[in-house]
Amino acid sequence: MSHPAPLPAAGDELPEALLVELERSLKTHLDEAVAIRRDLHAHPELGHDEVRTTRLVRDRLVGAGLAPRVLASGTGLLCDVGEGAQTVALRADIDALPVQDETRRPYRSAVPGVAHACGHDVHTAVVTCAGLMLADLHAAGLLPGRVRLVFQPAEELMPGGSHDVMASGGLDGVSRIFCVHCDPRLTTGQVGMRVGPITSACDLVSVVLTGPGGHTARPHLSADLAHALGTLVSELPAALSRRLDPRAGVSLVWGRMHAGQAANTIPSRGEAAGTLRCLDARAWLEAPGLVDALAREIVAPYGVTADVQCERGVPPLVNDETSTALLRAATEAVLGSDAVADTEQSLGAEDFAWYLDHVPGALARLGVRRPGRPDMPDLHRGGFDPDEDAITVGARLLTATALLTLRQGHSLVTDR
Repeated sequence: MSHPAPLPAAGDELPEALLVELERSLKTHLDEAVAIRRDLHAHPELGHDEVRTTRLVRDRLVGAGLAPRVLASGTGLLCDVGEGAQTVALRADIDALPVQDETRRPYRSAVPGVAHACGHDVHTAVVTCAGLMLADLHAAGLLPGRVRLVFQPAEELMPGGSHDVMASGGLDGVSRIFCVHCDPRLTTGQVGMRVGPITSACDLVSVVLTGPGGHTARPHLSADLAHALGTLVSELPAALSRRLDPRAGVSLVWGRMHAGQAANTIPSRGEAAGTLRCLDARAWLEAPGLVDALAREIVAPYGVTADVQCERGVPPLVNDETSTALLRAATEAVLGSDAVADTEQSLGAEDFAWYLDHVPGALARLGVRRPGRPDMPDLHRGGFDPDEDAITVGARLLTATALLTLRQGHSLVTDR
């Protein structure tokens, strides 16, 4: 069984002259990166509709002398910086959420009901800034290989835009891939890391109940579908938790329920939809079949039928050991050892996980809570308002990670 080669000290791998050049380049591009983030925040676009976002990023990269190409799906893009036998990828997601922006910033969303409430505008600004810095380093003869910038559409959808990236050759020749994700639980300047699973699997579950309908005065002559739906949404999550290993962290939570129109009419149709999340890959594979069987068993006594659909979303995201060590070494080199923070596995899901089915890599959590602020709105809430100083942290981190990975070259043994 092979083991990763030990990483040398970060300072030995990123010489002082290179770090100085990195900082000089960062100062050149930082104000523009913040402006890009604000522009994106003011003009959010939902998954697969990121036309303006794609154009904005493409035009800036073209202005830097690079040659980005739009994905075959029409939004999102790929852009290589440098050249060489080894390619490291840095990924950003570019889509927004169907959430009303509740911030009071001058650059708050101008699109009703749509906002960057998950920080994808920050991610895009970080990778754009990192790409411009890497282009500077390449022009100075300091980039020891190729870095692929991946601007992925539709991360918030299922199936996510990672499949569009891979279908467009986004992972061709890539040896490792990295990304950051905003984390409001961490203070700006902190970077959360974890070896192994860091997010959960997630599927969409929809259950449609049908029956004959009827008058609420005579439920015995019909099938009380509304009661059956209420029983289903309360009992199915509990039943599922008793049929799968509790250590798998299975969580079925409903987000939408609907049945009927009139108070005195038993509906003939009702629906419940939600997300099924699992920390364990084995449970993720077993759960859809159990959901289907248990749903039918629960509603059978009420004389209604159940049509169960489980739409496969993403597997657990598993950071490999060597890639996480590279992130940690890069963090220590450009941010200091105090910046490294341990982080727990989350029930949140990330379709970056699909990339890690093909190449090794790692996701790091980027602290975005302003220092001294005791709390802030969580991800996917309209008031989510990340500290823009995190853009500096993320750009430093991803640029240094790419440089360190390229400089390590083939001295590292890929984890399998």
